[in-house]
Amino acid sequence: MSRALTLRPSAKINLTLRVGALLPNGFHDVQTIMQAIDLSDTLTFTPKTGPFVLTTASSAVPADETNLVWRAARALWRLSGHGGAPRDAVVTLEKAIPVAAGLGGGSADAAAALIGLNRIWDLRVPRPELVRLAAGLGSDVPYFFVGGAAIGTGRGDEVYPLSDVPGLGVIVIKPSFGVATADAYQWLDEDRAAGVVSDGAAAGQIQVGWPAGPLALVNDLQAPVSRRHAEVAAMIEACLEAGAMASAMTGSGSAVFGVFSPKTAARAARALRRPGWVVLQTRTIPRAEAWRRLGL
Repeated sequence: MSRALTLRPSAKINLTLRVGALLPNGFHDVQTIMQAIDLSDTLTFTPKTGPFVLTTASSAVPADETNLVWRAARALWRLSGHGGAPRDAVVTLEKAIPVAAGLGGGSADAAAALIGLNRIWDLRVPRPELVRLAAGLGSDVPYFFVGGAAIGTGRGDEVYPLSDVPGLGVIVIKPSFGVATADAYQWLDEDRAAGVVSDGAAAGQIQVGWPAGPLALVNDLQAPVSRRHAEVAAMIEACLEAGAMASAMTGSGSAVFGVFSPKTAARAARALRRPGWVVLQTRTIPRAEAWRRLGL
């Protein structure tokens, strides 16, 4: 492929996240319902002879081999039978999804890298093989090949599509601090070992149009993170006071989201502005839209 390709992978929120026992492989057994939202990074893939290059204007995002985009490039390059470091592509990453927030930005970028580089390198690796590579990069990465509403099991990497939810307004709040995924799970393990109850702290229900009825937002990592960062609980309470139907932390945090009717979301976003909070007004998006942004 001789022309540049641009993909815009969408962020996700975890409508539910239940965490089970620690598995022998070092991961926890989880069950989660994920939902795509209208918040996207932008990756531009340009064929260019020479060493692989990743560029980003964000000081919070590394542009070296620790970045999931770089790791995805290396995995795909080696799968195609090449040795050494990847070559012949320049990837420009523009971040709009907050980092260390539980919104899956790095995982979304990795999925986009597998899809975009597969195309510009003209490798024609089938999607199931790309998904297998995705699982090796991170537990959330396979979700982005499914998009929309989906359930994840195992360590979160076994993903199955669910029916699209109706269009809902979503407000995402990112505080001034981030939370590392490993820390959130370690705090949960510590609390459980100490006998501290963490029941997920459901705060409201939303209508998703599924036969089982309304869905309660539950996140087992929310209480352990809130105990170390009280601001998480304050953000959830602020969303509920602003009229959210439900509110919860997403993933391992630190971001919190509130679900609103589309008509009330803009007013709520204005009411939720606080010093140190990044408040983003967005919406749920269906699977077809998430796929289109990702070039699937």
